[in-house]
Amino acid sequence: MNKVSTLNEAMLHIDDRCTLMFGGFGGVGNPPLLIKGIMEKGVSELTLIGNDSAFPEIGIGRVVSQGRVKKLIASHIGSNPIAGKLMTEGKLEVEFSPQGILAERIRAGGMGLGGILSDVGVGTMIEQGKQKIHVDGKDYLLETPLIADVSIIYAKKGDPFGNLIYDKSERNTNPLVAMAGNFTIAEVEEIVPVGELDPEAIITPGIHVDMVIQSEGVDWTWAWE
Repeated sequence: MNKVSTLNEAMLHIDDRCTLMFGGFGGVGNPPLLIKGIMEKGVSELTLIGNDSAFPEIGIGRVVSQGRVKKLIASHIGSNPIAGKLMTEGKLEVEFSPQGILAERIRAGGMGLGGILSDVGVGTMIEQGKQKIHVDGKDYLLETPLIADVSIIYAKKGDPFGNLIYDKSERNTNPLVAMAGNFTIAEVEEIVPVGELDPEAIITPGIHVDMVIQSEGVDWTWAWE
């Protein structure tokens, strides 16, 4: 049951053309050591799923800015002008989902649901390519679930079973992303013995986590400070 491993072992699960889901918001809560490993391995043609494209030199934004991503599913890319440039040049495919719907699509993937129903975009260009469903006299769009080959997340504390707790804003989408990966890797600031975490404080139970690695410390900052 000991899921503690190394960066080298983690990188064996992340290859070219894989679908990679990441936790975080604006770079905060992105797993820095795992992103460093992706950069050093030279992984490319990724399909990324996450809240945003961070900033050019912060978090997952570094991977996007180096042109290693072929498709990005996110709620916005406005904080990373390089992502916008790549999209405009046709070098990066971007699928936008409103932030709440994106979070629910990720949750649906993790929970094994067939999708969610939303009235956002009904009667607009947003309908294009989406299935419309009529329920109780009202039209909804079916928003499909999101699942990744690998999910990478960051947590404050974890134990060898993969139980995790988070600290403040680094929590953001990480608990949802943890559920939606076929293989989930957690980068953890502090790994503690089994039994040390307060069961009432655990946010992500170890059943959702396949591997835990020790972080070398965060290299992201909140760029809007």
